[in-house]
Amino acid sequence: MKPPSFAYAPARSVEHAIELLAQHEGARILAGGQSLVPLLNMRLSHPALLVDINRIPDLDTISRSNGHVAFGGLVRHAAAESSELVAREAPLIARAIPHIGHAAIRNRGTIGGSVAFADPAAELPACLLALGGEAEIAGPEGRRLVAADDFFRGLFETALGPQDVLVEIRVPAATTATRVGFAEISRRHGDYAMVGLAASARADGAGLKDVRLAYFGVGATPVRARRAEAALAAADGPAGIEAAVAALAEDLDPADDVVASAAVKKHLAGVLLRRVARELGVAI
Repeated sequence: MKPPSFAYAPARSVEHAIELLAQHEGARILAGGQSLVPLLNMRLSHPALLVDINRIPDLDTISRSNGHVAFGGLVRHAAAESSELVAREAPLIARAIPHIGHAAIRNRGTIGGSVAFADPAAELPACLLALGGEAEIAGPEGRRLVAADDFFRGLFETALGPQDVLVEIRVPAATTATRVGFAEISRRHGDYAMVGLAASARADGAGLKDVRLAYFGVGATPVRARRAEAALAAADGPAGIEAAVAALAEDLDPADDVVASAAVKKHLAGVLLRRVARELGVAI
């Protein structure tokens, strides 16, 4: 299939990209293109202009400062996957990335593109939410930080405006008390997950605190299971896990789709919670 006709402009800087977006209504940003190009080819997107940000310097770095790990918007999945810094300081991200598509996808796909596209079945938006991270957005009025809890607003809808550029995401750097877990169920490796779960917590003696459970594939956005979080933190061991699984009935309201029914998704959500609870260090 062929995409509709569009104009193309490479941006020299973030500011230049914002200018281009402002000049052309309906313009879209091109980063890795792993989500956008298929949409173009299927004619599900009809942008007047593609603003290519791949030549903008300094958007492809991973760094640690002020207790956070920062990923530039153009960091490729493969670069994060092979990074010792990410493995050490952002282990949830490191666990999730191998589940993203296949090697060819990860070689071109970007961290920023995945978060900005906000596919509700994608891994990285859920990880950002589970870690309580934040996004740095550049726009016509300057730069601002948006917490992950406020970033994802609806199906493929985020805090990004039509003239905004996602320049960086930041997540808290891991400490000795950090606990993370990740699991997903898909029909084949590389497929979008039927249901997935990204989780983080802090060790508190024999128990956990600051539990964050972010499900993907069960709603229009990544979904925090807040009642299950509270149940898992309130009681250690098998009783805490089962109380958390029971709480999912109120936390999650998935819809039927072509892959699985809502009932199957709810069941799988409980299966994943039991798996991830063990990764978080809950005693069995």
